[in-house]
Order: sequence, then structure tokens, then C-alpha cells
Amino acid sequence: MTIRLGAAGAPPGRPSRPAGLARPSARTHWLGAAVETSRPRQWPKNLLVFAAPLAGASLGRDEGLGYALVAAAAFTAASAAVYFVNDVADADRDRRHPHKRSRAVASGRLPVPHALALAALAVAAAEATSLAIGEPRLAALIAAYVAFSCLYTLALKHVPVIELVFVAAGFVLRALGGAAATHVVPSAWFLVVCSLGALMVAIAKRFTELAVLGADATRHRPVMRWYTPAVLRLGQRMATIVMIAAYVLWAAGEHGGWMRGLHLASAVPVAAALVRFDWLTTHMPGKPVEDLIARDGSMICCQLVWLVLFVAGL
Repeated sequence: MTIRLGAAGAPPGRPSRPAGLARPSARTHWLGAAVETSRPRQWPKNLLVFAAPLAGASLGRDEGLGYALVAAAAFTAASAAVYFVNDVADADRDRRHPHKRSRAVASGRLPVPHALALAALAVAAAEATSLAIGEPRLAALIAAYVAFSCLYTLALKHVPVIELVFVAAGFVLRALGGAAATHVVPSAWFLVVCSLGALMVAIAKRFTELAVLGADATRHRPVMRWYTPAVLRLGQRMATIVMIAAYVLWAAGEHGGWMRGLHLASAVPVAAALVRFDWLTTHMPGKPVEDLIARDGSMICCQLVWLVLFVAGL
């Protein structure tokens, strides 16, 4: 028995699907791939623009909060551009990775020309936003962030130690961007603590990657052949110890009386959080470092206690 098909290929009696319905679905998939490549899970990193105002107990200029939010948005756009470029550069290597093979560019869901065009648009938006609020220093810091990140992606990620410094520099530039947008002058101790914290996180990322991939880590990231778990653990712990010491020295140098006491007391939850982070990277290496910081109950409690003590001492 022959079944006649309608104009859209559907059996008689079934409503045929209008031809235009396929296009919105394709656009939706493309948009989803673009958003996925921009790494929304990483966007909270850009809240580091509030670090300098928080450490300085001041939002600086009038409407400083608004300027800080603009800086966060600009760095979010710039970081998205970096992820687009990174995924294009790493597409071939990602296809051989057990997890990264599903990334939008590596899997072909987001074509390479589209990813590069989105990167250019994101950088333009970040720079235009910075200049629109009259902050050329913020625009310069974003340009430096993009340049450093692209230099890292294209060459320096293969140079041991230097690549860790460049990863950490991305965090520090965010903090400096917030300082520039709000006109808050960051202290030397703030920069030391921020830099060491960023370096510690960068080392932890390499340790967890090496722990999960083992011998295959070198194939996916060639620079890993220069690292061993023992060396990375030592580096992370040394950065942690120096960071705690720098934080205590900063707290001891604050104004006297109960304010200094609260700042010194805030070093306890900082140290507890760093010890917990060290334990998590050792015993739960399969989880992303960002999740260890933001989704572990003990870490969150330490961070909240620190915030209460820190704010109370301002």
C-alpha cells in the first residue's frame, strides 16, 4: 500500500511543518554554542574588579559602584573574546581530549570564522564601553589583558612557569581594572596578596589537570611534561604560605585598635579556606578549581566569615 505524502513529506492527515520553523531552531543552536564558548561559568571571575574598592574600603569616585559594574561587564566581554580565540587555537587538540572534544568549536557546532568574528566584536564592545565612560586606563588594561591572553594562547602556554605567571596576570589585571574604573589606588600589600592568590589558583589548575589526565596530560597540554605532581603541590603550598604571611602583614599595618584586631582575626578564615582548598585539590582533583572555590560548603563558610570580619573592620 502506498502512502501519499504532503508537500512537506508528512503523511496525509498530519499537519505539515512549515519550512521556516527549521531556521529559528538552527539559530537557537548557534546562539547556544556561542554562549557556551564564552564560558558563563567563568564570568564570576570578573567580580575581581571589586577587590581593590573592597580592600580600600572605598568605592572611590562618585557613583563608583556603577563604574565598577561597567568594568566587570567590559572584562566579561574581553574574557569571552579570549575564550573564542583559545578554542579556535586549541580545536585540533581539544578533539583528542576526553572532555574538551564536546566544545562548540572543536565539535563544529560553532564555525571557526564565526568564533573569530565574535571575538573581534567582544573586544570592540569592551573597549568602546571603557572609552564611553571616559576611562582610557581601563581600556588600556583591557587591551593588555587581551594581548597577554592571546600571547599566552598562541605561544607562551608552552613555556613552563611563564605560562603560570601569565594565567595569574589575568586575575591581577581584572583587579587593577576595577581600581582604575573607581579611581581607588591599590596598596602594595593588596597587589602582593592578589598576585599570590592568582598564582596559587593557576598552579592548582595544572595539578588537577595532571592528576586527572595522568600520562595523557602531556598530549593535551605539552607544557605539562615539565611539571610533576610533587613540584606543583610544593609550588601551591609555598604560594599559600607566602600569601597568608602577606595578608597578616597587611592586617598588622592597618589602623590600631579594634579595627586592626578584626583584620588580624580575618586572617584565620583566610588561612582555613586556603588549607581547605589545598585538601580539595588533593582529594577531589576531578572537579574544576572554580567549583572547589565556589561550591564547597566549608569554603563558602570560610569566605562568609572572612567577609563579615573584613567588612566589620573597615
